[in-house]
This record gives sequence, C-alpha cells and structure tokens, in this order.
Amino acid sequence: MAYTHEGKIDVIYIDPPYNRGDNDFRYNDNYVDKDNPFRHSLWLSFMKKRLSIAKRLLKNEGVIIIHIDEHEFDALNMLMETEIFTRANCLGQIIWNKLNPKGDANAVAVQHEYILLYCKNKESFNTSLNNLMREKPNAVKIINKAKNLFSKIGKTMIPDDVKAVISPFEYPEKTLKDFYVTYDLQLVNKEFQAWLKRSDFSEGEKAYQFIDENGDVFQTVSMAWPNKETPNDDYFVPLVHPINGEKCPVPDKGWRYPTATFTKMLGTKEPITLLPNMVIKGQIVFTTGRKGNNQPRNKYLLKDNLMENTPSIVNDGSSNDKLFKELGIEFEYPKTLSIAKYLLKNVIPDAECILDFFAGSGTTLHATMQLNAEDGGHRQCILVTNNENNICEMVTYKRNKRVIQGYTNTKGEKVTGLTKNNLRYYRTGFVGRSRSMQNMRKLVNLATDMLCIKEDLFTEQNTFGGQKIYKGVFRYFDDGKKQMLIIYREEAIDKLVDIIYDLDITQLIKVYVFSPSEDPWEGSFDDVSDKVELCALPQAIYNTYRRILPKKKDTVVMPEEDALATSEEDKDLFNGMLNFEYDEEA
Repeated sequence: MAYTHEGKIDVIYIDPPYNRGDNDFRYNDNYVDKDNPFRHSLWLSFMKKRLSIAKRLLKNEGVIIIHIDEHEFDALNMLMETEIFTRANCLGQIIWNKLNPKGDANAVAVQHEYILLYCKNKESFNTSLNNLMREKPNAVKIINKAKNLFSKIGKTMIPDDVKAVISPFEYPEKTLKDFYVTYDLQLVNKEFQAWLKRSDFSEGEKAYQFIDENGDVFQTVSMAWPNKETPNDDYFVPLVHPINGEKCPVPDKGWRYPTATFTKMLGTKEPITLLPNMVIKGQIVFTTGRKGNNQPRNKYLLKDNLMENTPSIVNDGSSNDKLFKELGIEFEYPKTLSIAKYLLKNVIPDAECILDFFAGSGTTLHATMQLNAEDGGHRQCILVTNNENNICEMVTYKRNKRVIQGYTNTKGEKVTGLTKNNLRYYRTGFVGRSRSMQNMRKLVNLATDMLCIKEDLFTEQNTFGGQKIYKGVFRYFDDGKKQMLIIYREEAIDKLVDIIYDLDITQLIKVYVFSPSEDPWEGSFDDVSDKVELCALPQAIYNTYRRILPKKKDTVVMPEEDALATSEEDKDLFNGMLNFEYDEEA
C-alpha cells in the first residue's frame, strides 16, 4: 500500500491488539504474555513500524482513529505524540462508555475504552466544516414534537399529558369536558417545555425550549462581547424594547455586534409576543423580569443548527453477538458495528477511502457499506489482515460477502443484502529482494493487480487499438474514464508505440513498462510523448519500498547475468505484427 496508496487515504480506522497478556498479541510469531518484562516495549515496536507507514498513506487532511484500552493507552498516546505525530496533530480522545462493567475485575470495574484521534495536518483537516461534527442525537425528535404541538393551535382538545393521567379513571363524557382546552402559542410552548423536562435529552438539546410563530424550535443565546480586549463605543449602545420602549441592559464588556448589525437583525417586521414576558423582533429576543428588561438575546433556530461538535464521551453498550449468530460465524469480541458507523460518519463524513489494517472480523467494511446505503455515499474501504486460524477466509471475507448478498437469520427471515457493493479479495506474496532479472520480471508480472488497485481501474479489454492482448506481453485496461497499459516485454514497445500514435485520445494513457533501470524507455516513446504518462517498473516499486523498509544492501547481480538477451525464438515473436503465439492470449 505504500506504493499504491501513499497520500490517498482519508481515514485509517484500526483496533490493534490491546496487549492484555492473554494471547491477544504476537511478536515474531510468539504470544507475549503478561509476565514478559519487555511486554510493553515489544508492543510499542510492533505498533511504531505500522503506524509510521500508516502516516505516509494519509492525505494531508487525513485522520487515524485507534481503539485501545487501559493496558496501552498511555504508551500509545505517547508514541503518537512524540514519534509518529506531534501534540499539535492530536484531535483528542473519545471515551467509549460500554455501559457494561467488566465482571472479572479485582479492583475498579472498567466499563470504558479509549479512542485516539490524530490528523496528519490539522490546518488541512480544519478546512472542512463537517469534520468532527455530528447530528444532535434528538434534534429530529424535538422538531417533530414541536410540529405536532404547533398543529393543535386553534383546536379544542384534552392535552396528551392530561389524557395519560385521567385515562385509568374512565370519566364520563360530561366530566371530561372540564379537561378540554383551546390551544394557542403560549399553551403549545408550555406543553413543549414540560415534555422536554421529562426527557433524557442533553442539556444542550433541552436549551431549544421555545416554539415560534412559524412552528420552528429555537433557543436564545448571549450576544455579549466574547473577547478580552474592549470594543469601541459603538458596541455599548443599548437596545430598546420594541413594546415598552425602555432601554435594555448592555453587557459589561459590550455587545458582540455593532449597531449596524443589530439594525439588520431587528428587521422591519412588527414584534411578536410569544409569551407574557417574551417578545421577538426579527432575530432578537427581548424578555422582562421583576426588575424590568433583561439583556436581549439572539434567536437560534434548531433547524439551522442540527450539527454539534463530536463530544468526548459516547455511550454505546451494544454488541455484535446476535449479528454473528445470524450470519453463522464464530468470532470473539468483534468490533461493534454501531460504534464503527458513529466514528466513520462523524470524524470525516465525506471520506472517500477508508483503511483498516487490523481488519479482524471486517466490521469497518460492514460499517462503510451501511453508511453508503444510508446516505448515498461512495466510500471505498480497504481491509488488510493475516489469515491466522483462517480468519480472513472464514470470518472477514465470509461475513462481508453475506452482508452484500443477503442472508437468512435465525428466525428464518430473509435479510436484504447491501447489493450496491462489490468485494475484491487479494492474497499477498513475497518476491526475492535481490535485483536479479528473474526477480525483477517476476515482480512486474505479479504487480498487475496492485497497479489496478493503485489506479482504481479494473476493466480489462481484450484488444488495444485493434491488436489482441497477450497477457505475457502486455495488458490494457479502460473503464471509459481512464486508460492503463502495462508492458511486460520491452520488445513490444515499438509496435505498441505505433498503435498509440494512431489513436485519437483525449487524455494521457498511463503506461507502466518493464525496465531494468529508472528509464521507462522514454526515447522509444518520443513520438507519442503527448499521449502517455510513463512509469518504469519495478524501479518505482523498489523506490517506495526503500523508503519504508529497514536498510539492507541489495544483492549485487553481475551485468552479464542481467543482459536483456533476445533469443531467436523471441525475435520471431516480435517480427512484424505482434504474433505472440507462444504467449497466453487474453
């Protein structure tokens, strides 16, 4: 991925081994137990290597989200702050209250975990106003309640609260008449505020306690000067109450706005008396108390302020046990789907590419697909995992394949699949590090899928400019938006250049070509230099790996062993048209 996705990832979301000492963490193929004196340093070494590469994969505005518990929270935070990023890159920590204390605790029963958030570049991250914002959890419920109450204005009926109290007594209709009221705006507000007080909403949500003449929910906020320095005299001009004509108190530090702004906020419409002590003029709310006028406040509509900063605590006691039972998959401690969706939706809601390189049961991909289904997004998710105990084949892949195709739950009910997704499965392997011609050719031949991933281009064609494709010689990909040509045999370059020369194209063709050096045979492409973008392989791959792998001397291979010798049989292959009868046809 250092070659295919450097600087391309929006969100890295991982749930690494917690190093609890109960066979949850391996180092050099051996489990690290809780009595190992180097337990923490081994874990840090393990994480540092991976996080250093992960940082390179992030876009400038990208974020990494890491789950951890109390065993390595301090160590991980220090590593992130001093070795991988800096304190300036820290976006904070979220406490995940799991609402279920650990039952085997010998001391304080821990019921929370930590979620660390770091960005690659905070200035770039902050360019998006949506980042680290979430919808107020109960905003829609509040708005709908207000809409229901507002529709009662002018109607005579028994209030819902009263109905709930008297219904057990089965009063006769004659008695019930005494409970009827005719709704007006003041009664609507009174009933709305009583409903809010009984709710378990946050104090911030309960602050939206008023319904205006249009049925919109609002709260009032201070208009006092927020800064330390004192503003000029224009910020100390008192506002006049639109009904009683008396001046209102000015905040000690002055107003937030000058008089010209207040004039616009007051508007030209007549004031509205909402409650006995509340009058609204434009965007400004005037109230009176026992001692006269209060400081006027700004009117904030809930519908215009549905988002809020993501808080540092999230309460979620759900689990995926039922889901895995229905899927027929056994897996201990899968990451909770709801918490994954919450984080991916709120940290960078507009993310295009998400990576999880501790994929486990594949929750990150499942959450990504569900979010796409809910909001019409086009997020792409990449999972990376080993196949220890067949986890990749029997859990990660199996789970998400069933989620896409649909499945039947334990009740015999059909669960509709997230069918607008597709799933690609790749296995990785090793190629020798020595720069022998055999290894170099092998690396290029095996790199096709990697190049498709890098270019996000998977639509392979059977011909190129009328010429049949021969997979051992060259392959061509075209999805109607971009084109990629991969040349494995340099002897085919001249003929392919002739084909490119005759093509009428509107954008450059990305050409990956085998070369034993940094030169992608640039001289051979001179006549079509305005139609191609060249890249020499495998040198581009080697250069990437050199930046991230431990330093090691490459094995010296003598030039005569690497000579690009062309046999008589090879010459026949490239004689005239590309008659590659010895190579596999597409």
